Amino acid sequence: MANLPLELGKQFASLGVTTVYGEQQDVDGIRIIPVALTWSGFGAGEDASGGAGGGGGGGAAVPIGAYIRKGDDLRFEPNLVSLVAVGIPFVWIAGRALSRVIRALKR
Repeated sequence: MANLPLELGKQFASLGVTTVYGEQQDVDGIRIIPVALTWSGFGAGEDASGGAGGGGGGGAAVPIGAYIRKGDDLRFEPNLVSLVAVGIPFVWIAGRALSRVIRALKR
């Protein structure tokens, strides 16, 4: 059971941009390099006698766009749907936090 965290780490190491988009592709002389925001976490534990234990983990990946390279030209093409889906909750939480800070400073 002592190696459980290491085994879980190996399982989640593969969670990343290749999970969302796949490998970079070359199409008609244009290279497409995917970009994604990923995060993961895991944990494990056992009782003091070493008899019972368990572990688990989870993760998420959000495709945010791709770099497009054509010759010497390199540009980023965002995935607008994913950026809006991630951006709206972030702006809402930041707005709530800012309003609480302002309210606390007024007191």
